[in-house]
Amino acid sequence: MELKTRNLLVAGALIGVCFATSSPAIAQTQYRGYVKNGHGYKRQKVTLHDYFTDHPKVKAATVGAGVGTAAGAVTGLVTGRGVLRGAAVGAGTGVGVGLVRSSHTMRRHPIVKDVATGSLVGMGLGYAGGRHHGTTARATAVGAAAGLATGLLRHGL
Repeated sequence: MELKTRNLLVAGALIGVCFATSSPAIAQTQYRGYVKNGHGYKRQKVTLHDYFTDHPKVKAATVGAGVGTAAGAVTGLVTGRGVLRGAAVGAGTGVGVGLVRSSHTMRRHPIVKDVATGSLVGMGLGYAGGRHHGTTARATAVGAAAGLATGLLRHGL
């Protein structure tokens, strides 16, 4: 493997880790409340698990960003458009997909949720791998059609 490609892969992985861990890092300095022990009350530190339990949207966005970063980096590597560019586009798209998948409104409309997810995934892959805006538009349309087919097969008419 060429040195330049390996360096780009390492940089993409580091960006993915930064995107995936940036939001909950604040949780280490926050306190959840007070806990009674034998001598009185003491402050209880918030763990990462507690933070994600209290903030499910942040968890969905963080997980989506991590998965999107990996998918975008691979797409950028395969298409030759750049691993970092693909990772950045994938992270942004992954955040959107994570929020759509965890939305309470979209739970009531599962077919629309699948169409929105397919559209976002198609848009992200088209933008990360394409050179023209037409590629992004076509990939978005294909993703929406795939999401609609998935929603109709999974949830019926």
